[in-house]
Order: sequence, then structure tokens, then C-alpha cells
Amino acid sequence: MENYYTYGRSSVASNADAADACKVLYRLDRITEEAPATIPVALVMTHGKDARTVLQDVASAGMQPCAVYTEDHKAASYLRFAEKRVCLGEKYSDELFSNAYAVLGAALEAEAQVILLCEEALPLATVDAFLARAKRHGISVYATEDVTANLLGWKLCETERDFVEDEHWCTCRNCKLTFAESSLAKSYYTCPSCGTYYRLSSTQRINDLLDMDSFEEWNATCTETDPLDFPGYQEKLEKQREKTGLDEAVRTGSGRIAGLPCAIGVMEAGFFMGSMGSVVGDKVSKLFDRATEEGLPVIVFCASGGARMQEGLVSLMQMAKVSCAVERHSRAGLLYISIITDPTTGGVTASFATQGDIILAEPHALIGFAGKRVIQDTIRQELPKGFQTAEFALEHGLIDAIVPRDELRRTLAQLLAMHRATTSSVEPGTPTEILTYGSVKDALETGRNSYNHVTYGRVPVTEIEEPEPGFFDALRKKLGIPELQEALGARDAVAFSDGVPLYKEPSPVADATLSSEEPNAAWKSVQLARNTHRPTAIYYIRNMIDGFIELHGDRAFGDDGAIVGGIGWLGGQVVTVIAEEKGENLKERIARNFGCPQPEGYRKSLRLMRQAEKFGRPIICLVDTQGAFCGAEAEERGQGNAIAENLQAMAGLRVPVVSVLLGEGGSGGALALAVSNRVAMQEHAVYSVLSPEGFASILWKDRSRAAEAAAVMRMNANQVYDMGIIDAVLAEGDAPAHENPEQAARELRHYLKRSLNDLADLTPDELVAQRQERFAKF
Repeated sequence: MENYYTYGRSSVASNADAADACKVLYRLDRITEEAPATIPVALVMTHGKDARTVLQDVASAGMQPCAVYTEDHKAASYLRFAEKRVCLGEKYSDELFSNAYAVLGAALEAEAQVILLCEEALPLATVDAFLARAKRHGISVYATEDVTANLLGWKLCETERDFVEDEHWCTCRNCKLTFAESSLAKSYYTCPSCGTYYRLSSTQRINDLLDMDSFEEWNATCTETDPLDFPGYQEKLEKQREKTGLDEAVRTGSGRIAGLPCAIGVMEAGFFMGSMGSVVGDKVSKLFDRATEEGLPVIVFCASGGARMQEGLVSLMQMAKVSCAVERHSRAGLLYISIITDPTTGGVTASFATQGDIILAEPHALIGFAGKRVIQDTIRQELPKGFQTAEFALEHGLIDAIVPRDELRRTLAQLLAMHRATTSSVEPGTPTEILTYGSVKDALETGRNSYNHVTYGRVPVTEIEEPEPGFFDALRKKLGIPELQEALGARDAVAFSDGVPLYKEPSPVADATLSSEEPNAAWKSVQLARNTHRPTAIYYIRNMIDGFIELHGDRAFGDDGAIVGGIGWLGGQVVTVIAEEKGENLKERIARNFGCPQPEGYRKSLRLMRQAEKFGRPIICLVDTQGAFCGAEAEERGQGNAIAENLQAMAGLRVPVVSVLLGEGGSGGALALAVSNRVAMQEHAVYSVLSPEGFASILWKDRSRAAEAAAVMRMNANQVYDMGIIDAVLAEGDAPAHENPEQAARELRHYLKRSLNDLADLTPDELVAQRQERFAKF
């Protein structure tokens, strides 16, 4: 056994164990003997400080060493010790030296019989596709186990995987490295080297997103038009069809995501760059119209260079045609999710790509109306870095969120589930499916391709103060639901857990130390409300709302970090949450403008309120702000107008609205989220027409009298309750919220669920009337 070295991995108890625990390592001369050629060529994948030693030892063992290099290191000293040289590329990178395509190509160029993997190339020792292809070409692959001045130990790298003759290689358009398609598919067609997203075909999209075998194509065949009789247009169309195997630049149909039905359209960037001609417009319009007839939500993956120039004005008219179909679908109260992929420009951007109820985008996708080159040529303006990317659009409030591909199926499943749970109407006594955050999550994780649903009839429940021990546990077990109250929703179950009430109407005076009678209780509340450790809205959202999906932007100018909004599950009910957020640390506070919203923040909240109203979702508002931002730029963008629009809109919202003041409630900046059916305050929150400092400055010209101003304004929770302005004071637990945030979150959650339960039986007209009567009395 002098040709082998064995290294024990660990101490073992027997010879049999030792045999299993040891590695068999080859010496270089043994590798030479087993190679098919008399003087085999060995591609040595090394370039570092040990390269010279390895190359010399390979030559001493009777092989012909071939060194690899890149153009930027073509003068490296170790290259003198190699009989052959192969260039891997222009610029060195670890990713290049571990790229299967590049290394295998170098081996074939060098006519090597052996590949020796060292340093950055070692990850290839476990890549089955690489090893199978090397074996197919008669190349043995070894990986270094130990490199010292005098000893080289090499492990034979093998795979049981068979070579796939028709497997494709795909080159990244950014870093130019090439990878096997099978490995890319596992990573959602994301470049392993630089993270760039490969552009997907409609087939890849459908296979990656939809439940297996659920896709049913609609309007697969089409009659092409040539309204301008454009020279050569028909011939180009035929070439595109032959190249892609598709009739046109979009495919449409229906399918399921985690068992949830939807209509889907996928544009083909590879067919005429996804340009929109009459057929594309017609197919997308028919997609929306059929979805409207069948009551289905629509998901469209947009990828387009814009209008198809060869069809002239007929192409332009497709923007209006599709927009009309989108409007009909929206008027029917149905959900439309637009997903913008790279690239999306021109007429598609200016029509259905940005008309979704929810607009998502893939990272780094190109999004814009006029192309970058067109803008620069037209106005001779240098454009900023990152211009017209998804990140640029998010920052400027034009899209709701950027979703990585590996999270897209989960995100869409939850969005579809929330939409279905909100809009499905059920007659009393009719069995139906129960959708919860957990059921959809379970379906996605277990790969069952359908959400875990059960059927139930209306369960007659009475208000029982002390149910029999184990009653609800037995009922849960019988119905097979982990949490009966969560699954059935607040309207269909009593909020009990193990016989203990989960919700209790708080006392108007939650803490005697802050009672309305105590001298200057208001100033103590101001200090507690401003405590930098006090939980902010995001803390409560994380601890109350399951599956929260944040939606960004006002769709016009920007995304204000002082307003956080989105949708999620409060128990078994889907809600829209809109919150003023100060930030949990100094960096966040600066980014969120210390919780002082700007006009785009209020316009974002208004957009989300209108969306909630469209889909019948209750709205929860969490208020915590010193006041709306007062600055020249805010005034220029219409701060007063934005608040006014919110007040008027909230007055007429036809869904339940519940607001809770968490900390500071300052002036119109707070009221803009508090024109609600129910308004409550945490016991250490404050609510006032102006900050104490501002009040003292205006009336007494002396900001130092802020404490006195707080007392005059009667702004602590119990004082505000005594004036009848709020409906409840919420206990924060055994101490202020920053000392026991979990208790505070639990009390808040119970109040929200109880309030929504109380409002659930009111009709839209009754909700509006109740809300307006509530404020008319002041």
C-alpha cells in the first residue's frame, strides 16, 4: 500500500470502524500510473503561493503540468514551471476558478486526462454535473487533501450521476460565467457568482411558480396582424416563433399556487423583447375578461421593451385596450398583482405593469417609461447611478415591494389566501374552506400543493364566563384545528384559552399613579410616551400580525419610512395595518424622520385604505407621532392637502376602522390616522392638539413651560378618556410597555380583535354613520 496514504478521521474502537472512518488518498505517482496516457496532461487548478511546488511535484511524478491563469495575472511567476498554460478569462475571481464550465473547458483545451483541484477550485469536488461531464470525456478528477512542502495527498472525486447529453449551459449576462442549467434551476435561475437574475421563459416561470400540472393555457393560438404591412415583419415573426417555440410574446392561462386558484399571464422577453403588439394586447385583455367572468385574481409577469414599432398606432392602442380590461376586473372587486421583471419599459410600464392593486418587482429589474439612452439623448442629462432599477422605483414610491425569487411563491400564496379569505362570501350554515396563515404556510412547506383546509358549519357559541375544563381542547381535537378561535375567526368563537378570558375591557383608570386627578399626570405620561425604549409600531406588528407583508410607496413620489403599511392575519382575520413608526434605534429614527410623516406617507396610507375598502378588509391604525413633518419640502408637496384628503377619506370608509395611540399623538399628524369607529389609547400614551413645547411657545412664548402646558391640555390617556374623546384605555401590563412589551402587545391584540368583532355586524352604511356620529358630538 505504499502508493496510498490513509488518514484517520478520529479515534475508533475496531479495525472495521477504522476502515469506515479513514480516507484513501492517492500519491501523484499513483495517479500517473492509473492515467490512460503514457505522459498524462494534468490541469492544475492552483495559482497561489503553493502553485510552484505543486507544478514541480506533478512534473516529478511523470505528468505534464498545465497551469491556469487570467489575463490580469499572465506574468505570474509560477507559470514558468508549467509545460502548458490555459487562460481561464480576462480577470481573476474565486468564482471563475470554481466555475465548472470554465475549468472543464480549460481541461478540454489542454487535452488533459487529469484535473487536480486546489484552493478556490475545491468546491467542484462535490459538483455532480461537473464530475459526470469530466468522466464522459475520460478525465479523472482529484482534490487536494493536504499540501505541504514535501507531501501531496489527493482524493479521487466521483459521482453516481449519469452524464446528460442535452443538458444546457447558461451564461450570465453580467459576470459572463457559464453554469449548468440544472444547477441554476435549483437556485431559481440566480447566478451563483454575482447574484444576477437570469431572464426566465414562460415555461420556466410556470414550472417554478405554479402547482404541478395545474396550468391550463388560454388562447394559445392567435391570428397575427400586420396593420402597416411593414416590410419583413412577417418573416421576423416566423423567425421568432421558430427560435422560441411560441406564437407570441405572452402566454396566458389559469393555475394554482399552494392550491389557490388564479389567472396568470407571463410575458416573454425573448420574443421580440416582449414588445406589445395587437396580439399581445388582445391576449392580456382576454386574460382579464375571463378572470372577471370566473371571479379569479390575476397575476401578470411583465417583461417588455414597450410598444411594437412595426404595428404603429395599433400597438399604441393596446395600452388603452388592456387598461379597459383591467378596470373591468377591478370594478368587480378582484385582485390584480403585477410582477415587474427585467426589463419592463415603455407602453407596458405606462399601462398594465403599474396598474396592479399590488406591484411587486424582482431585484435589480429595469423599470422605466423612456429608456435611459433616450433620456440622455433627448435632454443631455447625466442620470444617477441605479436609475430605473427596481430599487430606484421602490425608493421613489412607485412599487409595493421587491421580492426575491426564492420568496415569490410564498408571498403570492399568502396574498392570494388573504384575498380569498376576505372576499369569499359564505351563507350561514354552508360548509366552506378555512384559510389561515398557518394553513397556507403548512401547504408550502410540505409541498402538498394545496392549503390545509377543513369544512365546518356555524358553531353555536354562547358567552360563557367559565367553560368546562378542557371543553375547547376537546373541540379543537375533534375539528382537527390547532387553534379553534384563530381558524374560525373572531366572529365565530369566544376568546377563551384554557378557561381564562383572553380579553378584558380595561378600566378607564389603568394606573393610579397616572390618574386624571393627580397633579400634572399628563407630563409624566409625556415622558413615558417619549421613552426611547418604548415599543414602537413595528414591534406590535411583529408580535400581533402573522404573515405581515409590507406594502410601500404612494405610487407618485416616494416611500415615507415614517408610515408603515401592509396586510396580514390578526388571528383568523385578514386586516390592513397602517402605522406611524418612529424607529427602534437611532439609525432607524433618522431614516424614519423620527416618526413625523411627510405628504407621501399620508398618501401611502390613503392608498392602502382605499385598497382595504375595495376588498372589504378591516383597517387597523397605530398612531405614534409628535406630528406631521413641518418643513419647506413638505409644504411644497402639499402636507396640509395630504392630511385633509386622509380625514375626508376616513370619514367615508365603508369598512371597520380601529385606531390605537401607542405613544405620542400630536395634532393633525395623529388625527390623520384616527378618524375611526373605535379609538383607544395605551395607558401611558398622550394625545394633544400640539406638543407641550409648541403649545407653551405659541401661547406663552416660553418653551420651558412645557410641563405646565401638558397639564393645561389634559393630554394623558385617562384625561382624554374623561373628556369622551377615546373609547378605552388599554393597560400595558404590570409596568409601562417598555418594561413588559409582551404584556402590552397581548392587551393591544385582544382589544383589536374584540373591537373588530363588535363592528363586524354593522353594514357599510352603518359603519360610516357610526363613525361620523362619533365625531359630530365633539
